[in-house]
Formats: sequence, C-alpha cells, structure tokens
Amino acid sequence: MEVSSFNTNSGSGHETVHHQVVAPVREPLVTGGKTVRDVTEDVCRRVEGKPTKGWMMGMALALTAFIAGGYAVYRVLWDGIGLWGLNKTVGWAWDITNFVWWVGIGHAGTLISAVLLLFRQKWRTSINRAAEAMTIFAVICAALFPVLHMGRPWLGAYWALPLPNTFGSLWVNFNSPLLWDVFAISTYFSVSLVFWYIGLIPDFATIRDRASGFRKKFYGALSLGWTGSAKAWMHYESVSLILAGMATPLVLSVHTIVSFDFATSVIPGWHTTIFPPYFVAGAIFSGFAMVLTLMLITRKAFKLEDYITITHIELMNIVIIITGSIVGIAYITEFFIAWYSGVPAEQYAFINRATGPYWWAYWTMMTCNVISPQLFWIKKIRRNIYATFALSIVVNIGMWFERFVIIVTSIHRDYIPSSWAYFSPTIYDVGVYLFSFGLFFSCFLAFAKFFPVVNMAEVKSVLKSTSGTIKED
Repeated sequence: MEVSSFNTNSGSGHETVHHQVVAPVREPLVTGGKTVRDVTEDVCRRVEGKPTKGWMMGMALALTAFIAGGYAVYRVLWDGIGLWGLNKTVGWAWDITNFVWWVGIGHAGTLISAVLLLFRQKWRTSINRAAEAMTIFAVICAALFPVLHMGRPWLGAYWALPLPNTFGSLWVNFNSPLLWDVFAISTYFSVSLVFWYIGLIPDFATIRDRASGFRKKFYGALSLGWTGSAKAWMHYESVSLILAGMATPLVLSVHTIVSFDFATSVIPGWHTTIFPPYFVAGAIFSGFAMVLTLMLITRKAFKLEDYITITHIELMNIVIIITGSIVGIAYITEFFIAWYSGVPAEQYAFINRATGPYWWAYWTMMTCNVISPQLFWIKKIRRNIYATFALSIVVNIGMWFERFVIIVTSIHRDYIPSSWAYFSPTIYDVGVYLFSFGLFFSCFLAFAKFFPVVNMAEVKSVLKSTSGTIKED
C-alpha cells in the first residue's frame, strides 16, 4: 500500500492533501484469519479425533476394491498371465498401460515438493504433503504391474537387479531400458520417501507433544527426538534443499526413461525422439489432475477450505492448461513427423490410431486431454470446485487412454495382416487394475487419518506473508 501527500495553496494557507493508493496484492493462501494456534488445532484435530463416517465409508469402499482385486491378483499369480486378454500379437496391454499411468500420477508430488520449493513458490505449502504421499502410493501401484507381468515373479524377479548369481556368468542387460526403469523408479521412490518423511518430522513432534500413552510413544518414535531448536531447524531446511535438488532431476529422468521402453524400439508409432518430453509433460498433466481429485475430496472431508483455497486450485489448473497444451502439440507433431518421414509403415500406424478398430480410444484421448483442459482458460471454470473436480477425473481418464492407444494400437497390426489381432481385456485385467485402486486409496485414506495431511510447519512459516498479520494465542 502506498500513501502519497502534497501541499496546495488555498488563499489563507497551506493545505495537505493525502491520497491513498492501494496496490493490488495476491489473494491470501491461508484464509479465515488463522493464527499459528489455529493451524495446529485444525490439522491435529483430524489425527487425534475418531474417524468420521465419511472416512469409514471411503475406507470400506477402498478395502472392498482391494479384496475383490486381490482375488484377481491371486489367480494371475497362480494360473499365469494367460488369464489376461493378451494374444500372440498384443503382448503388452493393460499391464504396461497401468504401469505407465501410475508412474505418471506419481510425478506431481515431486514436482510440487521439490521443484516449487527450489523456486520458492509459497502456494505449494498446503498441498505438498498430500502430493508427496500420493507419489509414494502411486509408485507402489506402478511397480505391481511389471512384477505380475513376469508370470512367476518368485522365480525370476531378481534377474532385474544387478545381483551376483550362481548360474554362471549371466548378468542383467544394462543396455535394456526395462532395466533402466528398475534403477530410475527405485531411486525415485527412495528419494521421494525420504523427502516425505523428513517433512513429517516436525509435525510428528507437534502431535507427540499433545498426545499421551501409546500415541505419545508412537509419534515420539516417528519424530526422531525432534526438539524444534534453531539448530534442528537449520539442519531440517538444509536437508530439504539437498533432497529437493536431488529430486528435481528425477522429475525429468523417471518418465523419460519410462518412455525409452517404447522410444528405443523399432516398432512404428514408438521409435520417436519426441517421447521423452512428451511423456514428462503428460505425467505432470495427469499427476496434477490426480492431486486435484484427492485434495478436493480431502478439503471437503476434513474441512480444510481455509488452507486449500480457491487460489491453490486455480494455480494447479493453470499448470494443467500448460501441460495439456504441450500434450496436444505432441499429438499433432506425431502425425506431422509420420507424414514427413515418408515411411508407409509409420504413416499407417498413426492413420490406424485415428481411424482403425481403436478409433474410439483415440478420440476419447483427444477429447479428454486436448479439448477439456482448454475450458480452464475461462476463469469462472478455473475457480469452480465442481468443474475442477469433474475435469480432473476426465483428464486422468484421457491419460489412461493415451497410454492404451500408444501401446495397443501400435502393435495390434504389424507388417503381416494374417497376424493382426484385436485385444479385449478379461475380468482379470480389470480385477488387477481394481486391486491397484484399492491399494492406492486404502493407503491414502490411512495416511490422511493418522498423519497430518497439511504441512503445519510450512504453513505456519508462510502465514504472515500470505494472510496478513500473524497472531499468537
């Protein structure tokens, strides 16, 4: 706010005129006139109180999906992947589609936590905790599918690891992008897990100091003896920055390496240099959509409207506009390069995507990923909770179809028409996918109940600069 004054002559003397000029400021990131004490009470209340009916219903649904899908997983492990709809031509389908989809969802957590921390973006503070948890659970779900695809993982899963063996001089193939996946995703998971846990330590200490009995011992063990001293905070901030610096390249590297599963092949529709940046943009696109889906539910269920505000929602929607537009450009570029290459097989691969037997999947992908995000250019829609929730689900449906289209439509028709085949999923394909949803939401709901879903320490650190004056009670 600026205040200016100047003197004027008005016959009998001098008169001072004050003009008050109010500079536009950003909307507050924490509303409701919250104090430091309010932040602690609002977040800890969800951890300390009894589970709500809504939470119990959500957990019941998640566990039902987990158990029903668990039967499909058991049958696949016992009888083999012949229960899936795979055939001689389509050897990769729902399993790898789901793998790439879940890895993509896990991207937003690291981006929000690490990249935005390095760029000092304060709007990340209310949503980073849930986004980090989402990353960890999504990567666990993603890892499920390659393991199941091995058929008998207890007989051969360790071949993907660089371990000494007793079968002679055989060794893992370090030239295979499938092995690069193992290194990239395990590193991503490890760094994300440590980053998430380090951020939780001060909040665990807060809950410890308010608890008694077993809960005090439990959260005391998790807080690792946190004292809240100046030295402890200094180390905490240093470690956070170091981990953010380590995690930032992973945002680019992990999905780049996942894209190499396809880009390093010679199959028309796959061997293209656009895949790495295209996959990274798509991963951030779908990851932010899933963060919005989860945070809007969490916001309503735990009454966190003052911490996860319309401003947070709008900023995430802007990221979705940008990444969705990049993905749309990538779709157009693929067609252009196929035409420009002059290779009939490459041209046919893309024409077949848009007009072949799976045309419905291709146009679903285009509608959900390219057209629907453009609605966020309209401010009223961008700031509307119900429209955002609906569009976030639409985007994730579209991103699943993107992976399905890339994988299945590129291989279901090869160079020999006699081997062309149509893939149809079986109940076991659907069941294993349902199991991954049950696992993901069971983990997320347990996290939301027993861990602080909003980073209290970081919200308090930005309270003064984002909601006016800070007050202590």
